[in-house]
Amino acid sequence: MVPPSPLDPRITQALAGVSTATLTTVLLKHGLRNVWLRGARPLRDGQPRLVGRAFTLRFVPAREDLATPASWGNPTSTRAAIEAMSAGCIAVVGALGTADAGIFGDILCARMVRRGVAALVSDGVVRDVAGVLGTGLPVWCRGTAAPPSVAGLTFVGWQEPIDCGGVAVFPNDVIVVDQDGAVLIPQALLGEVVDAAVEQERLEGWIMSEVERGAALPGLYPPNDENKARYQAWVKAQGGGR
Repeated sequence: MVPPSPLDPRITQALAGVSTATLTTVLLKHGLRNVWLRGARPLRDGQPRLVGRAFTLRFVPAREDLATPASWGNPTSTRAAIEAMSAGCIAVVGALGTADAGIFGDILCARMVRRGVAALVSDGVVRDVAGVLGTGLPVWCRGTAAPPSVAGLTFVGWQEPIDCGGVAVFPNDVIVVDQDGAVLIPQALLGEVVDAAVEQERLEGWIMSEVERGAALPGLYPPNDENKARYQAWVKAQGGGR
Protein backbone atom coordinates (compact mmCIF):
# COMPACT_ATOMS: atom_id res chain seq x y z
CA MET A 1 0.00 0.00 0.00
CA VAL A 2 1.45 3.35 -1.08
CA PRO A 3 1.47 6.01 1.66
CA PRO A 4 -0.18 9.34 0.81
CA SER A 5 2.24 12.05 -0.27
CA PRO A 6 1.70 15.79 0.30
CA LEU A 7 1.48 18.12 -2.69
CA ASP A 8 3.67 21.23 -2.87
CA PRO A 9 1.38 24.24 -2.27
CA ARG A 10 3.07 26.03 -5.15
CA ILE A 11 1.92 23.25 -7.50
CA THR A 12 -1.60 23.48 -6.12
CA GLN A 13 -1.68 27.24 -6.59
CA ALA A 14 -0.32 27.04 -10.15
CA LEU A 15 -2.79 24.35 -11.26
CA ALA A 16 -5.72 26.16 -9.65
CA GLY A 17 -5.42 28.64 -12.51
CA VAL A 18 -5.34 26.01 -15.27
CA SER A 19 -8.46 24.45 -16.77
CA THR A 20 -8.78 20.73 -17.37
CA ALA A 21 -9.29 21.56 -21.05
CA THR A 22 -5.87 23.22 -21.17
CA LEU A 23 -4.32 20.31 -19.29
CA THR A 24 -5.58 17.75 -21.80
CA THR A 25 -3.97 19.79 -24.60
CA VAL A 26 -0.66 20.04 -22.76
CA LEU A 27 -0.68 16.34 -21.88
CA LEU A 28 -1.46 15.50 -25.51
CA LYS A 29 1.69 17.39 -26.51
CA HIS A 30 3.55 15.15 -24.06
CA GLY A 31 2.13 12.05 -25.76
CA LEU A 32 -0.65 11.28 -23.26
CA ARG A 33 -4.11 10.97 -24.83
CA ASN A 34 -5.94 8.99 -22.16
CA VAL A 35 -6.03 11.25 -19.08
CA TRP A 36 -9.68 12.40 -18.86
CA LEU A 37 -11.69 10.18 -16.48
CA ARG A 38 -14.84 9.15 -18.35
CA GLY A 39 -18.07 9.40 -16.41
CA ALA A 40 -16.70 11.68 -13.68
CA ARG A 41 -19.05 14.66 -13.98
CA PRO A 42 -19.69 17.34 -11.34
CA LEU A 43 -22.57 16.29 -9.09
CA ARG A 44 -23.47 19.93 -8.50
CA ASP A 45 -23.13 22.95 -10.79
CA GLY A 46 -20.58 25.52 -9.75
CA GLN A 47 -18.15 23.23 -7.96
CA PRO A 48 -14.74 24.90 -7.77
CA ARG A 49 -11.62 23.78 -9.60
CA LEU A 50 -9.66 21.58 -7.20
CA VAL A 51 -6.22 20.01 -7.24
CA GLY A 52 -4.94 17.12 -5.14
CA ARG A 53 -3.05 13.87 -4.93
CA ALA A 54 -5.02 10.78 -5.93
CA PHE A 55 -5.95 8.50 -3.06
CA THR A 56 -7.17 5.42 -4.90
CA LEU A 57 -9.91 2.94 -3.98
CA ARG A 58 -10.76 -0.16 -6.02
CA PHE A 59 -13.94 -2.14 -6.51
CA VAL A 60 -14.34 -5.38 -8.49
CA PRO A 61 -17.60 -7.04 -9.57
CA ALA A 62 -19.80 -8.27 -6.76
CA ARG A 63 -19.33 -11.81 -5.52
CA GLU A 64 -22.15 -13.01 -3.33
CA ASP A 65 -20.01 -14.43 -0.52
CA LEU A 66 -18.01 -11.19 -0.24
CA ALA A 67 -20.34 -8.35 -1.21
CA THR A 68 -22.59 -8.33 1.85
CA PRO A 69 -23.64 -5.66 4.33
CA ALA A 70 -21.50 -7.50 6.91
CA SER A 71 -18.42 -6.72 4.79
CA TRP A 72 -18.71 -3.05 5.74
CA GLY A 73 -17.20 -3.96 9.11
CA ASN A 74 -14.20 -5.81 7.65
CA PRO A 75 -10.62 -4.50 7.96
CA THR A 76 -10.66 -4.10 4.17
CA SER A 77 -13.60 -1.78 3.71
CA THR A 78 -14.43 1.68 2.45
CA ARG A 79 -14.77 2.72 6.10
CA ALA A 80 -11.18 1.71 6.85
CA ALA A 81 -9.92 3.33 3.64
CA ILE A 82 -11.43 6.68 4.59
CA GLU A 83 -9.51 6.62 7.86
CA ALA A 84 -6.27 6.35 5.85
CA MET A 85 -7.02 9.40 3.71
CA SER A 86 -4.93 12.50 4.25
CA ALA A 87 -6.12 16.10 4.24
CA GLY A 88 -6.13 17.64 0.78
CA CYS A 89 -6.22 14.37 -1.15
CA ILE A 90 -8.77 13.59 -3.85
CA ALA A 91 -10.39 10.19 -3.39
CA VAL A 92 -10.47 8.45 -6.78
CA VAL A 93 -12.71 5.40 -6.85
CA GLY A 94 -12.59 2.81 -9.60
CA ALA A 95 -16.12 1.38 -9.73
CA LEU A 96 -16.14 -0.23 -13.20
CA GLY A 97 -18.61 2.36 -14.43
CA THR A 98 -21.35 0.65 -12.43
CA ALA A 99 -24.49 2.79 -12.51
CA ASP A 100 -26.85 0.86 -10.21
CA ALA A 101 -24.87 0.56 -6.96
CA GLY A 102 -23.89 3.65 -4.97
CA ILE A 103 -20.29 3.52 -3.82
CA PHE A 104 -20.61 6.15 -1.07
CA GLY A 105 -23.49 7.81 0.74
CA ASP A 106 -23.94 10.75 3.04
CA ILE A 107 -22.32 9.29 6.17
CA LEU A 108 -19.12 8.27 4.40
CA CYS A 109 -18.93 11.62 2.62
CA ALA A 110 -19.46 13.46 5.90
CA ARG A 111 -16.52 11.59 7.41
CA MET A 112 -14.37 12.48 4.42
CA VAL A 113 -15.19 16.14 4.96
CA ARG A 114 -14.12 15.83 8.60
CA ARG A 115 -10.81 14.32 7.48
CA GLY A 116 -10.18 17.23 5.11
CA VAL A 117 -10.55 15.29 1.86
CA ALA A 118 -10.75 17.77 -1.03
CA ALA A 119 -13.10 15.85 -3.33
CA LEU A 120 -14.50 12.49 -4.41
CA VAL A 121 -14.05 11.37 -8.03
CA SER A 122 -15.47 8.16 -9.48
CA ASP A 123 -16.70 6.51 -12.66
CA GLY A 124 -19.48 5.06 -10.50
CA VAL A 125 -22.44 6.61 -8.71
CA VAL A 126 -23.29 7.83 -5.22
CA ARG A 127 -26.41 7.26 -3.11
CA ASP A 128 -28.29 9.39 -0.56
CA VAL A 129 -27.72 12.29 -2.95
CA ALA A 130 -29.51 14.93 -0.88
CA GLY A 131 -27.38 14.02 2.12
CA VAL A 132 -24.18 13.87 0.05
CA LEU A 133 -24.85 17.35 -1.29
CA GLY A 134 -25.58 18.48 2.25
CA THR A 135 -22.11 17.44 3.42
CA GLY A 136 -20.54 20.00 1.10
CA LEU A 137 -18.05 17.44 -0.27
CA PRO A 138 -17.38 18.23 -3.95
CA VAL A 139 -18.20 15.11 -5.97
CA TRP A 140 -17.52 14.13 -9.56
CA CYS A 141 -19.27 10.90 -10.57
CA ARG A 142 -21.53 9.20 -13.12
CA GLY A 143 -24.75 10.01 -11.25
CA THR A 144 -26.87 8.58 -8.46
CA ALA A 145 -28.53 5.29 -7.51
CA ALA A 146 -30.41 4.09 -4.43
CA PRO A 147 -28.88 0.58 -3.95
CA PRO A 148 -25.70 0.21 -1.86
CA SER A 149 -22.32 -0.72 -3.28
CA VAL A 150 -22.66 -4.41 -2.35
CA ALA A 151 -25.62 -4.69 -4.73
CA GLY A 152 -23.15 -4.69 -7.59
CA LEU A 153 -19.57 -4.30 -6.35
CA THR A 154 -16.98 -5.75 -3.98
CA PHE A 155 -14.47 -3.39 -2.35
CA VAL A 156 -10.97 -4.87 -2.42
CA GLY A 157 -8.39 -2.24 -1.48
CA TRP A 158 -6.93 1.22 -1.49
CA GLN A 159 -3.74 3.03 -2.48
CA GLU A 160 -3.01 0.71 -5.39
CA PRO A 161 -3.26 1.23 -9.17
CA ILE A 162 -6.84 1.36 -10.40
CA ASP A 163 -8.90 1.83 -13.53
CA CYS A 164 -11.20 4.82 -13.19
CA GLY A 165 -13.13 5.89 -16.26
CA GLY A 166 -10.77 3.96 -18.51
CA VAL A 167 -7.70 5.75 -17.14
CA ALA A 168 -4.88 4.10 -15.21
CA VAL A 169 -4.64 5.98 -11.91
CA PHE A 170 -1.73 5.38 -9.55
CA PRO A 171 -1.59 6.54 -5.94
CA ASN A 172 -0.18 10.07 -5.66
CA ASP A 173 -0.79 10.98 -9.29
CA VAL A 174 -2.25 14.49 -9.40
CA ILE A 175 -5.92 15.05 -10.17
CA VAL A 176 -7.44 18.34 -11.36
CA VAL A 177 -11.23 18.68 -11.44
CA ASP A 178 -13.49 21.43 -12.74
CA GLN A 179 -16.77 21.76 -14.65
CA ASP A 180 -15.33 19.80 -17.60
CA GLY A 181 -14.53 16.77 -15.44
CA ALA A 182 -11.42 15.17 -13.99
CA VAL A 183 -7.93 15.01 -15.53
CA LEU A 184 -4.90 13.05 -14.33
CA ILE A 185 -1.32 14.30 -14.38
CA PRO A 186 1.23 11.50 -13.92
CA GLN A 187 3.48 12.15 -10.97
CA ALA A 188 6.62 11.66 -13.07
CA LEU A 189 5.60 14.45 -15.47
CA LEU A 190 4.23 16.88 -12.92
CA GLY A 191 6.90 19.58 -13.02
CA GLU A 192 7.14 19.94 -16.79
CA VAL A 193 3.38 19.69 -17.29
CA VAL A 194 2.68 22.40 -14.72
CA ASP A 195 5.16 24.81 -16.33
CA ALA A 196 3.77 24.13 -19.81
CA ALA A 197 0.16 24.38 -18.65
CA VAL A 198 0.65 27.73 -16.92
CA GLU A 199 2.30 29.08 -20.07
CA GLN A 200 -0.46 27.65 -22.30
CA GLU A 201 -3.14 29.25 -20.12
CA ARG A 202 -1.37 32.62 -20.35
CA LEU A 203 -1.02 32.31 -24.13
CA GLU A 204 -4.68 31.42 -24.56
CA GLY A 205 -5.66 34.36 -22.38
CA TRP A 206 -3.73 36.66 -24.71
CA ILE A 207 -5.30 35.02 -27.78
CA MET A 208 -8.77 35.51 -26.29
CA SER A 209 -8.05 39.20 -25.73
CA GLU A 210 -7.02 39.49 -29.38
CA VAL A 211 -10.20 37.72 -30.52
CA GLU A 212 -12.30 40.07 -28.40
CA ARG A 213 -10.62 42.97 -30.19
CA GLY A 214 -11.73 41.52 -33.53
CA ALA A 215 -8.64 39.57 -34.66
CA ALA A 216 -9.15 36.71 -37.14
CA LEU A 217 -8.15 33.20 -36.08
CA PRO A 218 -5.81 32.14 -38.93
CA GLY A 219 -2.27 32.87 -37.80
CA LEU A 220 -3.48 33.68 -34.30
CA TYR A 221 -4.72 30.33 -33.01
CA PRO A 222 -2.23 28.73 -33.16
CA PRO A 223 0.01 31.78 -33.47
CA ASN A 224 2.35 32.20 -36.41
CA ASP A 225 5.82 33.69 -36.04
CA GLU A 226 4.53 37.26 -36.19
CA ASN A 227 1.94 36.68 -33.47
CA LYS A 228 4.41 34.72 -31.38
CA ALA A 229 6.67 37.77 -31.42
CA ARG A 230 3.75 40.03 -30.47
CA TYR A 231 2.84 37.68 -27.64
CA GLN A 232 6.40 37.59 -26.32
CA ALA A 233 6.52 41.38 -26.38
CA TRP A 234 3.26 41.45 -24.41
CA VAL A 235 4.67 38.97 -21.88
CA LYS A 236 7.78 41.10 -21.45
CA ALA A 237 5.66 44.20 -20.97
CA GLN A 238 3.69 42.40 -18.28
CA GLY A 239 6.93 41.63 -16.43
CA GLY A 240 6.77 37.95 -17.26
CA GLY A 241 9.79 37.68 -19.51
CA ARG A 242 12.36 35.01 -18.70
